[in-house]
Formats: sequence, structure tokens, C-alpha cells
Amino acid sequence: MSSQTLTTILFLAVVALTVGITFWASRQTSGAADFYAGGRNFSGVQNGMAISGDYMSAASFLGISGAIALNGYDGFLYSIGFLVAWLVALLLVAELLRNSGRYTMADQLAYRMRQRPVRTAAATSTVVVSIFYLLAQMVGAGTLVALLLGVDSDALKNLTIVGVGALMIFYVTVGGMKGTTWVQIVKAVLLMSGTVLITILVLAEFGFNLSELLGSAAENTGKGQAFLEPGLAYGIDLTSKIDFVSLGLALVLGTAGLPHILIRFYTTPTAREARTSVLWAIGLIGAFYLMTLVLGFGAAALLDTGEGSAVADSTGNLASPLLAEAVGGGEGSAGGAILLALISAVAFATILAVVAGLTLTSASSVAHDMYANVFKKGTASEKDEVRVARIAAFVIGGISIALAIPAQNLNIAFLVALAFAVAASANLPSIVYNLFWKGFNTRGATWSIYGGLVTCLVLVASSPVVSGSETALFTDSDWSWFPLSNPGIISIPVGFLLGWLGSITSHDPDAEASYEELEVRSLTGAGAEAAVHH
Repeated sequence: MSSQTLTTILFLAVVALTVGITFWASRQTSGAADFYAGGRNFSGVQNGMAISGDYMSAASFLGISGAIALNGYDGFLYSIGFLVAWLVALLLVAELLRNSGRYTMADQLAYRMRQRPVRTAAATSTVVVSIFYLLAQMVGAGTLVALLLGVDSDALKNLTIVGVGALMIFYVTVGGMKGTTWVQIVKAVLLMSGTVLITILVLAEFGFNLSELLGSAAENTGKGQAFLEPGLAYGIDLTSKIDFVSLGLALVLGTAGLPHILIRFYTTPTAREARTSVLWAIGLIGAFYLMTLVLGFGAAALLDTGEGSAVADSTGNLASPLLAEAVGGGEGSAGGAILLALISAVAFATILAVVAGLTLTSASSVAHDMYANVFKKGTASEKDEVRVARIAAFVIGGISIALAIPAQNLNIAFLVALAFAVAASANLPSIVYNLFWKGFNTRGATWSIYGGLVTCLVLVASSPVVSGSETALFTDSDWSWFPLSNPGIISIPVGFLLGWLGSITSHDPDAEASYEELEVRSLTGAGAEAAVHH
């Protein structure tokens, strides 16, 4: 059997499995609590696996290993950033958010503030972050399927992106949070199993000697010792050093503001289960990012990563699948074909699960925050709210398909870093201020969200990522004036500064008066338990 036939069968098996789960979940989904929060009856272990399923995206699996294969030590910084970010999310926001919110990030802000302006701002920011992140996943899907089925034509790549978009809309509209969570859990098991298998096979090639693996990688890339030291991608000049700090800030602070990770904490019945789920997630995610190190350096040691190679042409996105083929016995061998198909099917499952989680988050925010609370002022029925969420999932899916098709030549890990920058600039300042500062109010919240969001988007649009460089979105024109490719170092402080400035220039006695109540809720979970039983 040819590897393409095998891959196609495995792809279809993954899709069939996830579609089956979604249909099963749709029978268990009755009201808004089921659709948005899976009925809040997932255990800590289940939710921990789902969180890691949501977090270990195609960007991690394909993008980071590719960045390491091409840039050595500097590529590894993504792994470190994503991992450290988890601790920030755990220590700063996880349990407090779980205790003080209901379905979306805006619930927790609107508890103290005026509903309409704050919910509108939070919903806008949620949709923008989700679309950036969705872009990365869809681009990954196009690259992957094109490689596996041996298609070079742009039309087929575009068809793949449309197919993934259609599937994610189906998961969300039919299965809601229950279906999406079970898809995440299955995907986490598949991804961890596949990664462990390839890691063991790569280490076996070098007699389980890590220093031999690193030595071979340095030698095979032709870059020698420089490959194992900082400076290949960052630190060449002052601009790239600042860019590195900016990227690090976005990665470490962005997780605590990612809406699709934040709403995961609402699916557990108690605060204790929320803590358990984060501990499980840390264990799984930590192990996974350590293994990306072996995958990345393994790809550098065993594959051709020079200019013109398949790895370099895909900006590193194909390093993991091609590495699987190499350790399975090489091109043309049965073992190579099986492993390539297996890892690609796992990566495909990864993409499907993450896009479903993102679409659900943004659709929930549009329905719960904008429709139910801003337009209907709290009078919408649960049935209407869920119907609007389903319509929103179609619209958001359509927008991300339309944007992903022109963005196909960008590295996925890099696209995700932009989503993190937006999340850290627009969402994090308002969440942190709201939890820890009594003087924070409605004007502070809206200024911080819109200010961080607009600053971030303007700087990205004016950077070498969009125009003026060989790898830009528009290679033939140049309007870039901002030198950094990640705007975090400017836009994150702007978000915090505007939140402070907006708050001290306006008086909002209601926000101050309800701070103690929010504080008690966030620390004890007193109000959240009532929301669960209600």
C-alpha cells in the first residue's frame, strides 16, 4: 500500500472518530451550560488533558520542532516561552477566574463594571485573538495535507483549508463544549503517544546519548557549534535582541490572556478540580515541550535542512512528519510510510481539536456577551443564545478560511506568537487589574482592551511581517516602519498604562463597591458554586 493511501485512510479514521464523538456529545447537550461549559462536570484529569489538548497546537508540534531544526538553540526559545507561560497562567489567573466567572472572559470583568461597554470590548478582543490563532492552525493543515497527499497545486491546498474550516464549524455547532472537550482529550492521547514514540526512535538512533544527538545536529546543519549557541535567529544586532525580548514577553504573558484556554477553567465542578486540571496540564505540556527538543534537533541531525530542502521550504513546518518517516526506515520503506502517516494524522487531529476550541470560544463570546447581554440586555432565552452561538461559529469559520488562504507562506509558530502578543496586550492587563486592583473601573477596562488591541494590530501591520521582507505577507511592497516582528514589548505596557490612566481619570463608585465581593468570590469560589447549581 502506498504511503499516500495509508495516510488518507488514517486521516479519514481520525475525522470519523472525531465526528462520531461530536454526534454522541450532541445528544448530551441540552442548555447553555452544556453548550458553553460542558455542563461543568469534567473531572480535573479530563479537563487537564483537554487543556493540554487545547494548548499543544499544531504550532507547537509542527512549528516549534521546525524552528529548532532551522535555528537550533534560538528555536528552542519557543518551547521555553510556552512552558514558562503556563506557570504564569496557573499562579496568576486560573483558579481566581474559575471562581469568579461563568462562561466567558467578559463575565468576570462585567461583574464589577458597566455591562455593555466592557462586554463589547472583551468580545471584540476574543474574536481577534481567536482569528489570529485559527489562521495558524489552518495554514498548518494546508501544509500538512499537501505534503502527505503529494499535492502541489494551490487549489487543493485551499480546498484542504476549506475542509478543515467546515469540520471545525460542524464540531462546534453540533457538539458544543462537550463534543469539543472529548475531541481535545482524544487528541491529547494521540499526540502524546505519537511524540513519545518518535522521541524514543530518534534517541535510539544515537544510542540514547543526548550529547551525540546535539553533536550530529550541529555537524549535519553545517553550522557547527553556532547551532547549539544563542545567536542564529536572535541576538545578531540590537534590533533582533529587542525582538527576542518582545517575543519572550508575548509568549510568557500571552497564555494568561488566551480566551480559549481561560474558558477551559469553567468546565470543572469545583475550584479543587480546576487546580488538579492545571497540574495535569503542566505535567503533560512540560513533557511534551521537552520532547520537542529531541524532535527539533533530531530533524536537524537526520534530515536535510539546508536551503531548498523540504524542511526549509515549509519554513520548518514539515520537520516532524519528515523526521517520523526518516526514523521509521526512510522514504519508500513500509515503516517510514506508516510513521509518516501516523504522525501526520496526529497533527491533523491536533489541528481539528484546536480550531474547534477556538471557534467555540469566539462564538460563545459573540452569543453570550454581545447578543445576550449587550443587544438583548439579559432578556434572551438560553435557546436563542445557543442558536446565535451556532450562527456565529459559521461566520467566524468563514472569516478564518478567507484569511488563511493568503497567509500560507508564514511559519505557524510565528503566527501563534502574534496571537499571544494580542492576548497579552488586550486581555491580560484588564484581567489582572480587575482581580487585584480596587480602583479599576469601566473606562480603565475599555481603554486597556481597545488600546492594547489597536496598538498591537497597528504595529504588526507596520512591521516586516506584513511588508518589506522576503518572508512578509506582501513581498512586493514595503510600508514597514516598525522594525520588530513581535510588538509585545511596546503593546503590552501600553495596555497596562491605558488601563491605569483610564481608571484614575474617571470615578466609578459601583466598581469600587463590588470589588470586595469579587475578591471573596475569586478566592473562595462562593459565587461560582451558586452559578453551577443555578
